[in-house]
Amino acid sequence: MSDLELNDPQLYFNRELSLLAFHRRVFEQARDETHPLLERLRFLCITSSNLDEYFEVRVAGLKQQALYKADVVTADGRTPREALQQISDEAHRLVEEQYTCMNEVILPALEGNGIRFLRRNQLSEKQERWMRNYFETQLLPILTPIRLDPAHPFPRILNKSLNFIVQLEGRDAFGRLGGMAVVQAPRALPRFVRLPDEAAEAPYDFVFLSSIIHAHVNDLFPGMNVLGCYQFRVTRNSDLFVNTDEADDLLAVLEGELPSRRYGEGVRLEVADNCPEDVAAFLLDEFGVGQADLFQVNGPVNLHRLIGLPEMIDRPDLKYPSFKPGLPKGIRKGANLFRAIKRGDILLHHPYHSFAPVVDLIRQAATDPDVLAIKQTLYRTGTDSVLVEVLTQAARLGKEVTVVVELRARFDEAANIELANRLQEAGAHVVYGVVGYKTHAKMLMIVRRESGEMRRYVHMGTGNYHPGTSRIYSDYGLMTCDVAIGEDVHQMFMQLTSLGRGKKLNKMLQSPFTLHGGIVQRIQREAENARAGKAARIIVKVNALVEEQIIQALYDASRAGVKIDLIVRGICCLKPGVAGVSENIRVISIVGRFLEHSRVFWFANDGPFEVWCSSADWMPRNLFARVEECFPIEDPDHRTRISRDLELFLNDNTRAWELQSDGSYVHRTPGDAEPISVQDTLLAKLADG
Repeated sequence: MSDLELNDPQLYFNRELSLLAFHRRVFEQARDETHPLLERLRFLCITSSNLDEYFEVRVAGLKQQALYKADVVTADGRTPREALQQISDEAHRLVEEQYTCMNEVILPALEGNGIRFLRRNQLSEKQERWMRNYFETQLLPILTPIRLDPAHPFPRILNKSLNFIVQLEGRDAFGRLGGMAVVQAPRALPRFVRLPDEAAEAPYDFVFLSSIIHAHVNDLFPGMNVLGCYQFRVTRNSDLFVNTDEADDLLAVLEGELPSRRYGEGVRLEVADNCPEDVAAFLLDEFGVGQADLFQVNGPVNLHRLIGLPEMIDRPDLKYPSFKPGLPKGIRKGANLFRAIKRGDILLHHPYHSFAPVVDLIRQAATDPDVLAIKQTLYRTGTDSVLVEVLTQAARLGKEVTVVVELRARFDEAANIELANRLQEAGAHVVYGVVGYKTHAKMLMIVRRESGEMRRYVHMGTGNYHPGTSRIYSDYGLMTCDVAIGEDVHQMFMQLTSLGRGKKLNKMLQSPFTLHGGIVQRIQREAENARAGKAARIIVKVNALVEEQIIQALYDASRAGVKIDLIVRGICCLKPGVAGVSENIRVISIVGRFLEHSRVFWFANDGPFEVWCSSADWMPRNLFARVEECFPIEDPDHRTRISRDLELFLNDNTRAWELQSDGSYVHRTPGDAEPISVQDTLLAKLADG
């Protein structure tokens, strides 16, 4: 038995380094030849986007901590400065590998399939003429080169925008000697352009917008000589600060704050790798970032802009096979969903099951004369969501529609403000949750008059009400008219919309009140059962595991002999495999075609096992600073089905990565065994094909 205390820093991984390790696992999919080529490109782009947000939020936050709270130490014993140094080292390695993969693997493979990104020295005379015409007709009229001098200070550079720093010599029209200038790429134009058929020499010929600007930058400075032209991009702190204690109108405050996100403090500078040291130093000084924040890259400074390429390429053989989401048993297309739910609970598993039943339930409620009220939470749904259209229709038809819109869903604030305004204009009651607590719960409640009595129909889920992401995120949803659960959801909506104290829930757990304690109590129960010689096991599937009390409870259960399997997609601060502490704990991460997003908690309970689904990850913010729902799966068939799904996850040997006690992840491979992919298996089992 180890003599380590359960709060010993040696037993914890750093949160931010663990998140960076997840971004590496995503990147590794770009190098995995078992994925189709255009999907590998997509993974490369997703990694770039993930790193953008990582720097905008996580690194920015650490920098502020280092500046104002240098003595803060996290559970793993690191200060913000120590974490920043390790992040810089690992992030530079990861970015270098990204560009090596793009230049030496992805682009050559694309070219082998007739998809080319032409460099300037590869252009034929016909292509050069086309490029000049594009520059003169599409680019030149909207470019504004800015010469840097006392009358023209360094321009405000938009967060993550494409820009060029230009070195000049000679005299301009006013006799001023050369120096430097900035050219900002127009945001209205795509970052790569497909050559028309008359200029292309391959099925798909493209050229980067940066290449077009480079080729003709001299035209922007007539009579002067361009010594050098170098791409650059600055990433800024994008975490909004809103003092909710002083905000009389949260919507108005957020509308005022959103523009500031574009011009927050600099946290990272990306420049072309041929940019001279003195020019890079000038830019570093201009943006107030240090040498450790400089990333010199061999290619476009924003790889994520390539994310649109697969949609432009008609090559099904280079993409994942298409599929049609299925419907669960008991539901057929066009079925009366109120009748179906009265027959028994309906369990949905997206993306293998269609999201249509959720939309159809609201659509049927909107036109049903017996439906009196519809209440729903919206966290991320998209501005063009069909759900919002159906809710506005219901409001216009006279239903009592109440929508709890979380305005502070990071990077979706503007979209949520827009949909809130649309709903209000239609006559819906729109509230913004509870000040100081983000509303992250995924709940829908429909109140229907049946035989003179009111019946509540409820949908709850682990993922957002977003038809688009339901095609690529793996989530569970439950439809039920269980009286006790309906009362619980009603009570949660009352908490969100009124100032009264909510009643104790019948069956559900919720943050910030009972969820954390309920989880810890159930982990402790498994430990007690193990010590008493009873059956004890825990299986958990979450996106992140950070909360220290839960980790300590898991360590204690492991010491008691409980077998614990954790399926943690992203951040995991728990350290498995430590002798005397966590040798009974296994941690895997599944990274594949679909983003694993569901949260499931399974407890053996020495008898009928318990299965819970939730909107909450095991992080402090979810458990103490958000409104989250956690609901039991009570139908025996549904509990068995989810249990089998979890075992599939644990047996995956193609997309699973196993966390080691040193913090590294080892990719499982089938070897001589039969390949098992949980996502492929569920597609074959649940989708229509």
